[in-house]
Amino acid sequence: MVASPGTAPHIITTAIEHEAVLNACQAAEKRGAQVTYLPVDKNGQIDPAVLQAAVRPETALITVMHANNELGTIQPLEEIGAIAKAAGIHFHTDAVQSAGKIPVDVNTLAVDLLSLSGHKIYAPKGVGALYIRSGTQLQPFLYGGHHQRGARPGTENVAGIVGFGAAAEIARKSLTEDAQRVSALRDHLEKELLRLVPSARRNGAVAARTPNTTNIIFPGVEGEALLISLDLKGLACSTGAACSSGAVEPSHVLTAIGLTPEDARASLRFSLGRHTTPSEIEQALEIIPAAVAHLRQLSPTYR
Repeated sequence: MVASPGTAPHIITTAIEHEAVLNACQAAEKRGAQVTYLPVDKNGQIDPAVLQAAVRPETALITVMHANNELGTIQPLEEIGAIAKAAGIHFHTDAVQSAGKIPVDVNTLAVDLLSLSGHKIYAPKGVGALYIRSGTQLQPFLYGGHHQRGARPGTENVAGIVGFGAAAEIARKSLTEDAQRVSALRDHLEKELLRLVPSARRNGAVAARTPNTTNIIFPGVEGEALLISLDLKGLACSTGAACSSGAVEPSHVLTAIGLTPEDARASLRFSLGRHTTPSEIEQALEIIPAAVAHLRQLSPTYR
């Protein structure tokens, strides 16, 4: 569906998208587009019925991420794709966090456009891909040469592209094995942290999520202080999106699922990978509870 001449195009997205999508939508608003930001439930999922109700005659694009980068929550893309297809609306998904971790099939998901990033599957940094369904027309946002079928001018990063292809093949072959191993390590880390740290709670969905991510609240602790403490002990984690490092505001994802700013700032995201080992998980289980306890002792407000 394309907006009628003289009619401002309408975009539907969610409140928990990565800033790569949110900032693009905000830029579109400045150029006259209208954007609907759908709310999510406490698990970080949207309701397809709410999305259906948001569709307008001038809706030109639906963009909903496949899996959230902070929670790992997986969205019901098949249902959303069916809604988009029935209405003749282009459907894009940010699959950066899902590719290489769970099955991704553009036909099953019924998407017209799908974004990927190489470094998330151990390819070189600085290379990505956009799947474009045959028949989907795009206007270039840069002009110059006729590279990449006229979509984006400039000499291609051949080495990066080849590395991306090789990494994708490895990820495809090891997908099931990696998912089972990583999810078992993640579940163990999560279970033990909730047991060892009083009042700790998990954020987001339990079942419908990627196998590598957990997000946990440690009440009474400032997340940035805990992050620094863990970093000094050699443990890398995040208080939100890795691309938002240094941000003062609490995570927009965590506040969107209903957390108070205080709880959002007391939350940490732990991401596991193909090379994470059981011994590293055990080391983390020694470091994290001790760091939380120490910071709580220093807190004038925690009881």
